[in-house]
Amino acid sequence: MIRILHAADLHLDSPFAALDPSQAAQRREEQREMLRRLGQLCRDRDCQLLLLAGDLFDSDQVYRETADLLREVLGGLRARVFLAPGNHDPWFSRSPYATLPWPENVHIFTSRQLQAVTLVDPAVTVYGAAFTAARDPGLLEGFRAEPSEGPSVCVIHGVLGEPDSPYGPISEETVRDSGLNYLALGHVHRQSVRVLGKTTVAWPGCAMGRGFDETGVKGALYAELDGEACRVEPVPLGGRIYETLTVPVHGEPLADLLAVLPPETKEDIYRITLTGTCPPPDLPALRAALGDRFYALELLDETLPPLELWKDLGEDSLKGEYLRMLKRRFDAAQTDADRRTAVLAAELGLALMEGREVPPL
Repeated sequence: MIRILHAADLHLDSPFAALDPSQAAQRREEQREMLRRLGQLCRDRDCQLLLLAGDLFDSDQVYRETADLLREVLGGLRARVFLAPGNHDPWFSRSPYATLPWPENVHIFTSRQLQAVTLVDPAVTVYGAAFTAARDPGLLEGFRAEPSEGPSVCVIHGVLGEPDSPYGPISEETVRDSGLNYLALGHVHRQSVRVLGKTTVAWPGCAMGRGFDETGVKGALYAELDGEACRVEPVPLGGRIYETLTVPVHGEPLADLLAVLPPETKEDIYRITLTGTCPPPDLPALRAALGDRFYALELLDETLPPLELWKDLGEDSLKGEYLRMLKRRFDAAQTDADRRTAVLAAELGLALMEGREVPPL
């Protein structure tokens, strides 16, 4: 049986531009801590292979602390490590893959052409290829594994079933015809495992969330190859998570929020969207009241004003006709965004007609 740890999209040294500078620096240190946890997981599971399927780095700029830690963590493993550069960190002559000192147990694929490394212990053939630019028309097309005594695995960066993608598109037919036992992919930040023919094709997802498009627990995949059989298990890597929450609020926004917040949020990063019909909530006051419950908090106001906005609908006047027109649009709207547009138009028009200061957009 061959034991594999498969990770991708670590995006080490990301800028974390949405956070303040001190938090961004802390998050990069947490990425390094996540790398330590990945190494410990590899040891705990006694993995023979560690497959890193692209975007190990967020760019070609790498901090010295990260380079030193990579050498320490990867070099301390008994596992053989295979790296396949992706679209964020393509291989070129001045990339970190080419310039950093790497431990002897690390193999980096440096060509668009699939290359094979045949191991004796464990008896497995590992194929891989590299992005050599930020975009690639596909690395696996036309490939078929050579017959071998042991299983065949492949590690590359790419997407399945999106022929027009500029990021290593792969067809299902190519996978079925590949002769591979396990295809370790990166690029897609959601964890996914499929079986096509005799090939298990998998994405571990990103190893750490970096924004609100990467919510929830993140991690890696542990795979066991036993002859033709392949068992895959998700393994979390821990750390902070990003989460989004939509909360309908009424007269007391703070009470409504406190009533639905999960009990443990202090270490995490939340975006909370306020909806419902109520007077405009005081966002600075809410942030001040809730700030110590989160590592970072973003509040969005998508509430609608109370029905008093439409109180003059029945007037036989220009104001009444204007409000009736907008109320019809409000009632027919299919989305909250369209409803907010109708409300804003009503507020602006009423302010102008009544000689009041126009509310800010």
